[in-house]
Amino acid sequence: MKTCLVVDDSSVIRKVARRILEGLDFQIAEAENGEEAIEACRVEIPDAILLDWNMPKMDGYDFLRALRRLPGGDKPKVVFCTTENDVAHIARALHAGANEYIMKPFDKDIVTAKFQEVGLI
Repeated sequence: MKTCLVVDDSSVIRKVARRILEGLDFQIAEAENGEEAIEACRVEIPDAILLDWNMPKMDGYDFLRALRRLPGGDKPKVVFCTTENDVAHIARALHAGANEYIMKPFDKDIVTAKFQEVGLI
């Protein structure tokens, strides 16, 4: 079973994402900020990461840059999940190593399509 780390400071978003991704046969771990997420990745690198941009302590962009420097940190497919929809934010995320991005709010169809695009399902 593939693993996905859901990183978002909103417990509601994490719950919705968990429900969708478990329905797609992913085993889910959660983190509410980038610091928690980087610690989780030091223990075990997941197959996928659904990553929020705006979070306290360490935002998604800084987390992604730190992740890609970890041993094995180049392996996870990272899908940014954000309310930021301007081209500069998207380009910055992709440049930092994101594989894809989705806009909030999202649903099962959107998550499924993006995870298919990056080869996770």
